Amino acid sequence: MHAARHGAPITGTVPTFSGTVPAPRLGQTLIHEHLFVNVEEPRGPWEHAEWDEDTAIDTAVRELEALAALGVSALMDLTVPGLGRDAGRVARVAARSPVLLMAATGWYSTRPLPSHALEEARERPACDDDPLIDLMIGDLTLGIQGTDVKAAAIKVASDSPDPAPETRHAFVAAVEASRRTGAPILTHSDPATGSSLAQLDLLVRRGVPAARIVVGHCGDTTDVALLAEIASRGAFLGLDRFGMEQVLDDEARVRTLLALLERGLASQIVLSQDAAVFSTATPPSWRAARSPRWRLDSLHRRIIPELERAGVGQDELDQMMVRNPATLLGRA
Repeated sequence: MHAARHGAPITGTVPTFSGTVPAPRLGQTLIHEHLFVNVEEPRGPWEHAEWDEDTAIDTAVRELEALAALGVSALMDLTVPGLGRDAGRVARVAARSPVLLMAATGWYSTRPLPSHALEEARERPACDDDPLIDLMIGDLTLGIQGTDVKAAAIKVASDSPDPAPETRHAFVAAVEASRRTGAPILTHSDPATGSSLAQLDLLVRRGVPAARIVVGHCGDTTDVALLAEIASRGAFLGLDRFGMEQVLDDEARVRTLLALLERGLASQIVLSQDAAVFSTATPPSWRAARSPRWRLDSLHRRIIPELERAGVGQDELDQMMVRNPATLLGRA
């Protein structure tokens, strides 16, 4: 494999559930994960036969303790409005976690915006006439859902190169929030449909530097030429679904990553799993039966040892899991 490019010194700070820290303090970071996901996002208690809040919180703490023992020191929870974000619930986990947890703002915009998602923004001093921009900027600068926990990043989602109006609205709002705060944008994309390049084009055209963008779920394709094209435009490639073998098996994901590393792209890759402690879309019983290797520890227990056997060195691993996340997330 090629030697990793270290680039400029890592600077800036990153807000976490445990307070603001210098970006180099993050250490080894999982940049695209979830603790608790509710795709229905009802108001009030979750309604799912397998859900018990105290049990879920205890499970999350145990899983984070196991990750810390494997060397992980920070985790980005990309559960944003539209996916059942609950900062108070995650704060209960963070208070017991040896891993630094980071929150995100944005909107999971493959569905129309529910009116209640913007209520918090309406209660804040307006900085714009668009409540979605107010929501994102408020989360980034004031705190999420009445807490003092500030978001560390923005997440938006599109599955089509020609997104619906509400999806485009979320991307435009994310651009404005990023431009005004310096926060990076991480996306959900579907490279098979062409949405990955399309969303990158939209974000960059409206003024977000490509180096502040992670195009998510790039590992869902084996089209190395497409991924090299995204990297050539300056964005980070999110190879962030290891273990999600119901979409693409890990052997193919590893081959794609190795091919990108052979092209010298370690400085533009971030690794993660898009896993969750509990999701109403794929609850524990579903995962145990259909995707048992889709876990928060899949990278460290299975994938990294495989990469090492293939000749990937520690410097490349540190580039993808330490330096790249810290460079992306650090803000002046």
